[in-house]
Amino acid sequence: MQKDVAALAQELRVASNQEPADLFITNLQIVDVFTETVFPGSLVIKNGKIVAVNPSWQVTAKEVFDGAGRYAVPGFMDAHIHIEPTLLSPEALASVIVPWGTTTLFADPMEIANVAGIAGVEALLSNTENLPYRIYIEVPSRVPTAPGLETTGGVLGVQEVNELLANNIAASLGELDPSKILTIREEYLAKIVSARAKGKVANGHAIGLNWDQLNVYAAAGLSDDHESVEFKELFERLRLGIKALIREGSTERNVEALVKGVIEHKLPTDNLIFCTDDKHVNDIVREGHISYNVQKAIKLGLDPIKAIKMATLNTAQHFRLDHELGAITPGRVADIVLLDNLTEIKPACVFKQGELVARDGKLTREMSMAQYPEFLNATVQLSADLSPASFALESAGKRCKVKVINLYPDQIINYATEEWLSVADGEVQVDTEQDILKLAVVERYGKNGRVGIGFVRGFTLKAGALASSVSHDHHNIVIVGTNNEDMYLAAQEIAKQQGGLVAAQAGKVLGVLPLPIAGLMSPLPAEEVMSQIDQLNEKAVSLGCNLPAPLMTLSFISLPTVPELGLTDYGLIDVLKHQKIDTVLATE
Repeated sequence: MQKDVAALAQELRVASNQEPADLFITNLQIVDVFTETVFPGSLVIKNGKIVAVNPSWQVTAKEVFDGAGRYAVPGFMDAHIHIEPTLLSPEALASVIVPWGTTTLFADPMEIANVAGIAGVEALLSNTENLPYRIYIEVPSRVPTAPGLETTGGVLGVQEVNELLANNIAASLGELDPSKILTIREEYLAKIVSARAKGKVANGHAIGLNWDQLNVYAAAGLSDDHESVEFKELFERLRLGIKALIREGSTERNVEALVKGVIEHKLPTDNLIFCTDDKHVNDIVREGHISYNVQKAIKLGLDPIKAIKMATLNTAQHFRLDHELGAITPGRVADIVLLDNLTEIKPACVFKQGELVARDGKLTREMSMAQYPEFLNATVQLSADLSPASFALESAGKRCKVKVINLYPDQIINYATEEWLSVADGEVQVDTEQDILKLAVVERYGKNGRVGIGFVRGFTLKAGALASSVSHDHHNIVIVGTNNEDMYLAAQEIAKQQGGLVAAQAGKVLGVLPLPIAGLMSPLPAEEVMSQIDQLNEKAVSLGCNLPAPLMTLSFISLPTVPELGLTDYGLIDVLKHQKIDTVLATE
């Protein structure tokens, strides 16, 4: 407390021209997100905070930085991200997101929590003080996501959630899916009550809800949702006081449809916020991070300052942190992005807390990797009984009717159909002509050895198999393939690497990206990870796949909380009914 008082007194002395500043940034066009105007000015910074804007007195400072007439906007914030699906460690992620102007992440570490519990979360956040961006956590609320319907490596109950919520780094309770609310499950209600008692919001995941269900969801105190795909969904959420997070990830491309609707209906933007949710490193480097959401919204016709405000002040206000973040005004931290213009969101300089952390698309200092604990490098343990026969789905007769998961382009939601497949030697066969492939989820924590089998349409493989140990939210091994042998080989390669992404064909491993940190992340720099993903995507194309991000799509296909169907190690899941169902419906 005394240290904070002394720092504040020092900042006020600088603001009163009684002491030198740490940094004086001159020659700026300051974007004011409060009045949505731009004015010429300068910034005085002390202890990483802005203490004066356009002072009338002569400023003395340890460092003077010429803004060269550029536009100064607040640092961008991602209102909902899972770090792990970027496939990078937090350290490696810095070189990817910070040059694009992202200075704050609101991250839900539910992926590593599902693998390794609270110890995994603590390990992921162990090096945050040394990062050139800040992380607030959305405390994982559903670990496991589907109790009794999936196997996970870790569990976060009410006690563990309360412990994490008490941490200063915690900004909210992480996303809760509808099944926990609509069935009135008191364990999850206790987590909401705990978050609200601590003055923190509760994040939503209101996918697939009709108006009446959305009423129940809002009544529970869920404050936001990032699952709107159509404008009607976004509008309904706003009407019920649920803030809408407009997402643009690798497989969830929602900005265009939603922002077009906002513009067409002349909707206020005060309760709209941007997020990425899940985005592969390759897509971030090539497109941008939150900067891409802002850029795309501007190109669609949204006023540039309103788009910037959605990525800054709106986010800070939602998480009740606008006294510290989200604006270029006295008392806020000096997270500042300098742009050459307001129509091309390509940062020239990025400051985090008054430190120049990126310039001309590069970090100003190299990041050293944290040392992650050994237990995170040994999370894949397959059953000794696993064999190619484990991937066979038995059936009587000559053909059978099965439930099939069908992909939507550029979305994580799916729809179910019933299809007839042939049966040979008592085993249901894939049909590559109809693009109906086998899907499997292999339990990887050494607990029970279960293998769930289903079918999927949309990957267009003509041969081989693709596999990943990143499979939301349980993160068992998910595999799509044309034959049992290649699917088995892919699973074994993931076990050998202690996690990864794999392509296999004709008894050979075509490519692999090892992900030994909890089976979710690579310890390698971003450039090397990108190169290996590109190679794997090329292998996927050679197998017949035409999806833009096949391995990201694969990582979501097993979700037991995204309509209509999911697949876990327990088997096929009816998401809306939250129960296991049969894959084979009839035989003849």
